This record gives sequence, structure tokens and C-alpha cells, in this order.
Amino acid sequence: MGKQAQINIKETRKELENRYAQERRIKSSTRIKSLLLIQSGEFETRQAIADYLHVHIRTMERWLNRYKSKGMDYMLEDLPKNKGSKIITREIHEGLATRVNDPHNPFLGYWDAQNWVKETYGIEVKYQRIREYLIQHFKTKVKSPRKRHVEKDVQAEKAFLKTPQGTQRP
Repeated sequence: MGKQAQINIKETRKELENRYAQERRIKSSTRIKSLLLIQSGEFETRQAIADYLHVHIRTMERWLNRYKSKGMDYMLEDLPKNKGSKIITREIHEGLATRVNDPHNPFLGYWDAQNWVKETYGIEVKYQRIREYLIQHFKTKVKSPRKRHVEKDVQAEKAFLKTPQGTQRP
């Protein structure tokens, strides 16, 4: 049998209902609803409440632990999920920033950045990880303009672009 759906809730049922009615965010209203369901005693176990709310039991346990430790406002608060990279340290980040913004010695591709990190810092970073990191932090992209042919006539190109479509040049 699962864990009993009993917890010491400090707020009265009326306070919870008012807060539930005023709440605009779905996440927060679901969390308040879990407290209301526990207080009402409709469900015997926390698993039954989690199933009713369509959340995982572990998610609801985290909400209740947060409620027990610091109260209602802390339970409703969304904690930031951005964690720093464990692979790419601040030193590597600064090195990448310098190299990405260097007009005289840029990376030739993400593979070049991957090899550079391995040679410079001795850390092997997977291609996909370095690619995502450079795109996310430095807004890089692979696209580059195509090279022009050596014998291409620049004047002929300008003249071609100036003529209206459907007309022939003299």
C-alpha cells in the first residue's frame, strides 16, 4: 500500500479555496489543488492524488516536501532549472568567446571548435554538445557565403542584376 495522504496543512480550507480561485498559473493551481485534496480526505494515498492530478508521484512528493520545509509560497515558486555546464568550464567558455569573435582566426566549423578545445584544454567534448553550446551562447551558425569564381566578371553581374526581367540586354 502507498504512503498515506496525510500532511499537516497550516492553511484553512477556505484560505486554500480562495488562493486556488485567484491563482492564474496552471502549475500553481495544481499544487494548491493537491493540498485541497489531501485536506478533504477523498483519497487514501498520495499515489491516488497524483493519478487524479495527472502528475508523477515523485513530482507531488517534491511539492509536499517544499511545502513542509518553507510553506505555501515556496511550494508555488518555480525554481530555475538552468545549471552550469559541467564539461565546459568558465575558462573554456572565455576561450571559445575569444576565438569565436576573432575575425582573423575563426573556427572553420564545429568540428574545428571541438578539436581546438581538445588540443588547448585537453578535454574531449562531443560534437553535438559543442555545437549546441556555441549556438546557445554565441549564436553561431554553419552557413557561410559561397566562394566566387576567379574568372567571374563583376561588371557583367551588375549589369545583369540591373536589367528588368523579360528584357534582353543589347
